[in-house]
Amino acid sequence: MSELITAELVDLDLSAATKDAAARSLAERMVAAHRVTDLDGFLADVAAREAQMPTGLDGGIGIPHCRSEHVSAPTLAFGRSARGIDFGAADGPADLIFLIAAPAGADDDHLTILSGLARRLMDPEFTAALRAGDDPGTVAALIRGEEPAPETGAAPEAGTPEPADVPEAKAPGAEAPERAASPTDDGDGAPFRIVAVTSCPTGIAHTYMAAESLTAAGRAEGVEVTVETQGSAGFSKLDPAVIAAADAVIWAHDVEVREKARFRGKPLVDVGVKAGINRPAELIAEARRKAERGEIAAVPEGGDGPEAGDGGGSGADSAHFGVRLRTYLMSGVSYMVPFVAAGGLLIALSFAIGGYEIADAKSVADHFVWGQADSWAALLNQIGSAAFGFLVPVLAGYIAYGMADRPALVPGFVGGAIALTVEAGFLGGLVAGLLAGAVVMAIQRVPVHPTLRGIMPVLVIPLIASAVVGFLMFIVVGKPIAALQGALTDWLNGLSGSNAVILGVVLGLMMCFDMGGPLNKVAYAFAVGGLADPTDGSLKVMAAVMAAGMVPPLALALATTVRKKLFTKTERENGRAAWVLGASFITEGAIPFAAADPLRVIPSVMAGGAVTGALSMAFGCTLRAPHGGIFVVPLIGEPFLYLLAIAAGTLVATALVVLLKGAQRTTAVPAGEAATTPEARVGATA
Repeated sequence: MSELITAELVDLDLSAATKDAAARSLAERMVAAHRVTDLDGFLADVAAREAQMPTGLDGGIGIPHCRSEHVSAPTLAFGRSARGIDFGAADGPADLIFLIAAPAGADDDHLTILSGLARRLMDPEFTAALRAGDDPGTVAALIRGEEPAPETGAAPEAGTPEPADVPEAKAPGAEAPERAASPTDDGDGAPFRIVAVTSCPTGIAHTYMAAESLTAAGRAEGVEVTVETQGSAGFSKLDPAVIAAADAVIWAHDVEVREKARFRGKPLVDVGVKAGINRPAELIAEARRKAERGEIAAVPEGGDGPEAGDGGGSGADSAHFGVRLRTYLMSGVSYMVPFVAAGGLLIALSFAIGGYEIADAKSVADHFVWGQADSWAALLNQIGSAAFGFLVPVLAGYIAYGMADRPALVPGFVGGAIALTVEAGFLGGLVAGLLAGAVVMAIQRVPVHPTLRGIMPVLVIPLIASAVVGFLMFIVVGKPIAALQGALTDWLNGLSGSNAVILGVVLGLMMCFDMGGPLNKVAYAFAVGGLADPTDGSLKVMAAVMAAGMVPPLALALATTVRKKLFTKTERENGRAAWVLGASFITEGAIPFAAADPLRVIPSVMAGGAVTGALSMAFGCTLRAPHGGIFVVPLIGEPFLYLLAIAAGTLVATALVVLLKGAQRTTAVPAGEAATTPEARVGATA
C-alpha cells in the first residue's frame, strides 16, 4: 500500500465522538494533502456508503470507505481514538479507524486497499502495534508494510498470525494435523476443510469482511477455510484440487455465485454476506453438521450469473427457486428505478408548471418559444416521457441480465420493447425478461465447437435468443398478457370503499416490513408499473406507497425527539437525520433502529404504515411522481388529507415504539447514557 498513507494522514489522538465527526476529521487531512477536492461532497459519499451497512469490524476497528468523484488519488487515513467510536460492530466501539478513499471507477485500487488492509487487521500483532505506536511516521510506515511489527522481525503475511498469539488458533495447514481425530476430521486425521465464496453487490467491503471473518473463525476452530472473493472487479477461481479436497462449502453472498457447478456434490451452507460477517463460527458448525449427516446440495448446472441481487440459492427446492426468482426481479427493478425517478419527476414538474394538459402539447422539436413557460413545461414533459419510455425495456433487459449475464441484455431489451408494442405493459416486461433469461440459459448449455465459443456471447446467443423471444412475445404470450394488464388496470380503477382500504393496508405493511428490502421493492415496483399507463387507480396506489414509505424514518425521528432516554446517543443522532430521510421518502433511514431492536421497531412501523396506506386510499389521494416525499406535495391530489394520513401513521408508529421500548427498560439500565454500547443494549433488551 505504498504512497497511500503518509504521516500527515495519521491522527494518533482522534478526538471525534461520532463516526461522522471522525470521517470529517480524517477527510480534512485528505483535503490538506490534496487527495480530496470537495470535502462535503466526499463526506456525503462516505455517509451514503455507511448507510448501506455498518463498516465496523470486531476487535475495535472501523473502516468507513467509498468511491467518490471528489477523490483525486487512492488514499488511506488513520485515526486512533481513546474514547472509542461506534461504527456498528457487534463487540462495541472502534478505537482504530481507517478512512479509505478511492476515485470513482477505481475498482482495482479500492479493492487492493480494502482487501489488503482487512487481511492485515486480522493479525493481533499488527493491531497491537497500531495501538502502541507514538509516532505518525512510524505508524504510517507500519500500515504501508515498510515497518515490521514488534517482536516479529518482519511484517506478518496477510491473515496468517502465528498460532502462539491466538489462543487455540491454528495456522492453516501448519499444526492442524496434530489434532486428535474427530467425527468431522478426514479419516487420516487431517483437519476439516471448507471452501467458501463471499460476495456483495459492490464486491468491496463486505466481500472481504466476510472472507476474513470466516478465515479467522476457521483458524480458531482448527478448520481449514479457503475463500474465493467475488465482486465488481471479477474473481480468481479456487484451485479445482482445493474444491475437490473440501469437506463442505459455504456461500456467504448477496449476488449470484459464479460457476456454481464447481461445488456440486458437497454439503452446502447458503446464506447472505451479513451472516458470513456476523456469525462465521455458526456457519462452520453448520457445515460440519451437514457433512456428518452426509447432506449433499443440488447445485444447478448453470450459475455463471452476474452481480444481480441480494439472494442466491442452491436451487435445491422451491424455496430456493423463489429466492433466485426474487433476485432476478429485483435486479430489473433496481436498474429501472433511476429511469422512473428521473422521468417521473420531470413529468411531475412539467405538470406543476403547465398543468396536466401539457401532455398534449406539440413536439418541442417543432415548436419551442424560449420566453414561454408552457414551452419549458412541454420540454420537461417530453424529456420525462422519453425517459419513461425506457421503463419496461430496462426492466426486462436487466431481469434477463440477472439470470444469464450480458448475452441476455439484447433479447431482454427486445422483449421489453415488444411488450410496449403489444400493450402488455409492466407485466409484459416482467415476462419478457424471464423468457429472455431462460432462453439464453438454455442456449448456453448447448455444447459448441471451441472455434465458435468466441462469437457465442456477442453474436450467436443474442441473435437466436432475440428471435425466439420476439416470436414468443408477438405470437404466443403478448396478447394474453396485454389482456391481463388491461384487467388489472380496470380492477385498480374500480377500487373503492373497503377494497381500496384493504389494498392500502397491504401496501403499507409491505413498504414498512423490510424498509428497502425485497417486499418494499415489490410494493414500490407495483406502484411504479401503474405510472407507465397512469389511471386514477394506479395514481392512488402510488400515493399510498410513498406515504407509507415515509412513515418509518419519520416515526423514529419523532420517537428519538419525544423520548430521548429510550435511545442511545448514536440513535438520537440518527434520529435527526431521519427527519430529512423520511421527508424525502427514503425508507432506509429507519434501518439502523430496526437492526438494533427489530422485535419492537419493525411491528411498530408496520402498524403505522398500514394506517397511512389505508387512510391515503380512503381519502382518494393521488400521485403522479414516483418519488420526492414532501417536495412533490403540490402534485398530490388531496394534499392536506395526504399529509394527514402520513401524520396519523407516524403518530401510531411513534406511540408503539415508545410504548414497547419503555416497557422493556429495566432498573439495570439507568437513565441517560447507560446503554451506549452494544453490550449495554443487549442487557437492556434481555
